[in-house]
Amino acid sequence: MTAEFWISQAFNGLSYGALLFLLASGLSLIFGVMRIVNLAHGSYFMLGGYVGLSIVWRTGSYVLALLGGALALALIGMVMQRVFLQRLPGQTLGQVLMTIGFALIFQDLALLIWGGDPYSIPVPPPLQGVLTIGGLRFSRYRIFIVAVAIVVGALLWLALDRTRTGAIIRAAVDDAEMAGGVGIHVPRVSLAVFALGAALAAFGGVIGGGFLGVYPGADFEVLPYAFVVIIVGGLGSLPGAMVGSVLVGLLDNFGKALFPELSYFTLFAPMALILALRPTGLFGRV
Repeated sequence: MTAEFWISQAFNGLSYGALLFLLASGLSLIFGVMRIVNLAHGSYFMLGGYVGLSIVWRTGSYVLALLGGALALALIGMVMQRVFLQRLPGQTLGQVLMTIGFALIFQDLALLIWGGDPYSIPVPPPLQGVLTIGGLRFSRYRIFIVAVAIVVGALLWLALDRTRTGAIIRAAVDDAEMAGGVGIHVPRVSLAVFALGAALAAFGGVIGGGFLGVYPGADFEVLPYAFVVIIVGGLGSLPGAMVGSVLVGLLDNFGKALFPELSYFTLFAPMALILALRPTGLFGRV
């Protein structure tokens, strides 16, 4: 195998990992703040893609599709959290049943509204085609995905680690009762973080719609990858989500390219090994 093969596959894995980061970072935030196991998170990704697709059809604007998809699912996430999930604090089984029920409802609604045909979100002309560097060809859209993930990751890091809002969120994570005692409105913080997590997933869904496409079943297809990312990286850890996304993207892409019949083994076996050596994940708290 040539050097071109390895570089190309590494780039493809990195770009897929960047897309997974947009999905997994929101899931990691939601679990980190509220300890909610949200099995409807993949639905935010799928519905974000469908909403973005509808906006592109009506307006032709890719930017509006990104913003509209994120805003629509942020609102849906807020309703889910405030009306339903807020009533199940600490009830993991109840949360699992509730969110998987929502995932199935969202899947049926998407099928009813948009049908069962797969679609691809049209991307702007500057993001189409390939970029040739030293004889190697790289998809401009994949480069865009990596750049977006880097920018989103940097903004989340700055917001969580360098601002007063981030300090409030960390306080709510570390000790919700004490945070409430010093005047922090913990339910409001939880609602905002849930909305942000849903918006990030939907944002990734719109971007993924021009990369993977938008189709029924995309929610349950990407959800296991998102959980692998946050389990390997460490629950509630943003750096863990970053590193875990890159690892999962590379393992998945190289596994499918080199051992297609063992692609799931090459992904989940390293996950099992990491958890055997470090049960809290690479960046989780011991």
